[in-house]
Amino acid sequence: MTTFTIDEQNNITAFASAEEAAAATTTPFDSFASQKELADLIASWPAERLVAIWNSLPVVEPVERFKSAKAAAKRIWEGVQGLGEPAKPKAEPAKPRATKKAKGGAQAPKGAPAKGNATKKAIPAKSAPKGKKAAKAKESAGPREGSKTAQVVAMLQRKNGATLSEIMAKMGWQKHTVRGFMAGAMKKAGYTVESFKPEGGERTYRISQ
Repeated sequence: MTTFTIDEQNNITAFASAEEAAAATTTPFDSFASQKELADLIASWPAERLVAIWNSLPVVEPVERFKSAKAAAKRIWEGVQGLGEPAKPKAEPAKPRATKKAKGGAQAPKGAPAKGNATKKAIPAKSAPKGKKAAKAKESAGPREGSKTAQVVAMLQRKNGATLSEIMAKMGWQKHTVRGFMAGAMKKAGYTVESFKPEGGERTYRISQ
């Protein structure tokens, strides 16, 4: 089921599933997969934000206000249905390459492994620096001091972790925003977050040691 995410800057992105959305998004976001979910999500949002969201969509006629949040949800839901669709034609250019390889590859490779291997061996040499870049990225991957990620990490590093309500109160987020942040941003930052619910207690998150 297509899942849409909307971040604090009102950017809306379409994903094939909720899991893909959580894995690909690093900033805090809200998500919805139906008009009803969108209506529930924006019910308490300021009217100005609903207008800003609509006016930021491609190929829409700008409005100054909506009669109600329900009317805004209907229009916005209809407006996002075309997001992410024109990506399919990319598969076609692969056909010419396949035919070229087929013509030169009947029995010739047996007699010309030296030349073929020489060019193939040169390619891995270029990919070596990528490993260095990856290492550098990991070394500097720690959250920026004072950032939202750093604040959440500090809470989750406590012995007993932090409850869902504590994170919501500290960061000013909604429940689905916290869940999306744990599955997306924390995972991309290299942290393994443990989620558990004590008997009679509240959902709690903690960084696994």
